[in-house]
Amino acid sequence: MEDKRLQATARLLEVMNTLRRECPWDREQTFDSLRSNTIEETYELADAITDHNMEGIKEELGDLLLHVVFYSKLGEEQGAFDFGDVANALCDKLIYRHPHVYGDIHANTPAEVKENWEALKLRKKNRRSGTLGGVPRSLPALVKAYRVGEKAAGAGFDWQCREDVWDKVREELAEVEAEMKSGRKCDLEGEFGDLFFALVNAARLYGVDPESALERTNKKFIRRFNYMEEQAAAKGHTLHEMTLDEMESLWQEAKTQE
Repeated sequence: MEDKRLQATARLLEVMNTLRRECPWDREQTFDSLRSNTIEETYELADAITDHNMEGIKEELGDLLLHVVFYSKLGEEQGAFDFGDVANALCDKLIYRHPHVYGDIHANTPAEVKENWEALKLRKKNRRSGTLGGVPRSLPALVKAYRVGEKAAGAGFDWQCREDVWDKVREELAEVEAEMKSGRKCDLEGEFGDLFFALVNAARLYGVDPESALERTNKKFIRRFNYMEEQAAAKGHTLHEMTLDEMESLWQEAKTQE
């Protein structure tokens, strides 16, 4: 099995060498030109994972691995690093951040492992970047809010009792309502942001991934809305031609189909 994996890795690296040498499209790619494609491939992998599509996960992992190999090849051409450097740096990082496996630190629960991991990350990084310096700037806002809250909590800045977060949620909701009455649009955007951030923290404290929770609701809404359109079309109508009561009836019918 190990020989098979090593052979596959060597084959992939050689294919990359050939494409970079002989394919006009591959030859002109740069770090910057690949960036958006890498983000897209990551989301496609996320979709496959959400759908529990094992064949899709395998395919999307391959596409993402291609980008890792491609960036490594670009680094090699610039004399900065190669695939071996990337893999060895990752191994070194994993060993360093798992002292409970490779050292004499004890961590008996996932929570203890995570706490040690965050402490080691902060110690390793430039102190000037601070606790939140490791949160990628390009993360989607919802995911970033979760990571910011998580890291702040790791530094001890969190609610002592998770139930207390609802006071913050209610406070932010009241401020949204107050701004709605004032009519100041720019301030309203900021207050909605504060409300979203409080809700993300509430989800974190109750062990819910807000990104997964919202995507679950997105899919549910799309499924029910599609059902409404299909049923309306079967009756020779569009939703625009129906009353709100008629659409509500179809919505409730869609819920019973789940």
